[in-house]
Amino acid sequence: MTPTLVRQHLPRAGTATRVDQGTRARDWAEIQERMLVPLYEAAYERLEVGSGTRVLGLGCGSGLALLMAASRGATVTGIDAKSPERVCLARERLGAEAWGARGRADIQVVDGAPEDAVGAGGAVGAGGVVGAAGESAYNLVTAFEPIGCVAGDSEGLAELLSEATPLAGRGTPVVLVGWGPPERCATSSVLRVAAKLADPLRTAGSWRPALRDDLEEVAQRAGLRPDGSGRVACPFGYADVDSAVRGLLSTGLFDAAIAATDQVQVDKELAEALHPHRRGDGTVWMPNVFRYLIATTP
Repeated sequence: MTPTLVRQHLPRAGTATRVDQGTRARDWAEIQERMLVPLYEAAYERLEVGSGTRVLGLGCGSGLALLMAASRGATVTGIDAKSPERVCLARERLGAEAWGARGRADIQVVDGAPEDAVGAGGAVGAGGVVGAAGESAYNLVTAFEPIGCVAGDSEGLAELLSEATPLAGRGTPVVLVGWGPPERCATSSVLRVAAKLADPLRTAGSWRPALRDDLEEVAQRAGLRPDGSGRVACPFGYADVDSAVRGLLSTGLFDAAIAATDQVQVDKELAEALHPHRRGDGTVWMPNVFRYLIATTP
């Protein structure tokens, strides 16, 4: 049974003490995450993801990319240490109800670091993590959270990749993704609101334009060998300005601006920046191009 990939019912957010983060996570899962589906599909098609694929998804978020891989027959393990709320949604999305009465025993979502995913794929052997049949526990590693628009995001990703590499065998493909050139991304003009409102003395966590070699530099720092790349059109489309504001806020790219000013001001200026992208029927449409890099483990 193949589950619905994008439009799924997810139970409403939980306790009042986590309403803000819970709402953000839900907005990501229900509004924003689907914008990256063409990127996930392009990578999976190129790498021929299927029943023999054992995926380790780094920063898996609310699990849509994992769901798509699992729907192709892949074994999937997702990890995410940054958002327990998104991980909770991923577990619901990938749970037994999505697959019918039999469920799927080859799916796991971990709230933690790469080392916490060892139990999902196998045991540690001389050549890394190995499964029961002696094969590497994971033969595909993905990092689908786009980098290149937040200062310092590439540093954290390089460290995460270095931790994950021992879980895969030699020559395992690793997929990295990032924002394309600002001139090819209509959303860049909207994201500049984050840079304008953020504390000018603060660098980490603030928006910056994507650079041409962001992905290659991350791969080099993580000890990976680049082995191909591509560009994918990922337009951002929303039902109205309110949905666009909620979706964009859920990315976390405006967190520094909110911390430096306040939520009301960020909401107001973000809505104003979206007006040039509003169409006659009230929908919002912003063409974008994203990059992916396929690198391999040494």
